[in-house]
Amino acid sequence: YLAEEPSTMNFIIEDKGRYTLVTSKAEKLDTTCAPELKSELVYLNKTGVRNAIIDLSATRYCDSSGLSALLCKSVGGSLVVCGLQEPVQKLVQISQLESVLSITPTVAEAVDLLYMEEIEKDVNKPS
Repeated sequence: YLAEEPSTMNFIIEDKGRYTLVTSKAEKLDTTCAPELKSELVYLNKTGVRNAIIDLSATRYCDSSGLSALLCKSVGGSLVVCGLQEPVQKLVQISQLESVLSITPTVAEAVDLLYMEEIEKDVNKPS
C-alpha cells in the first residue's frame, strides 16, 4: 500500500510503520462522519494494517454511530483510542466500553501501549 494514504475530509491517515495513525479533524463524530471512519478502518484492515491509533483530541462530541465506528477492531491487531475529551469520555463510560476499547490520554502513550501489546503477543506465541 501507499506510504502516505490520501487524507479524507474528516480524518488524516498516516502510515507510521508499525502502526497507522488516524487523526480525527471532526468536531463531532456522529452519523455525518462516523461511516467515513468506519470505512477507513475497514480499508486499513483489508490492506493488512494490524495496529491503529485513533486520535480524537479534536473531537468534542460523539454519538452511538461514532462509538460503533470505534468498535471496528482490526483482526489479530490492536486499536487504541486516545485524546478523548470529557464529553466523549463520559459517553464511553456510560456505554461501558472502557473494558472493550484500549484508551490512553495521548498518542505517545497509545504507541507505548501498542508496543507492549506486540511484545506480549510475541512472548505468548506458542513455539
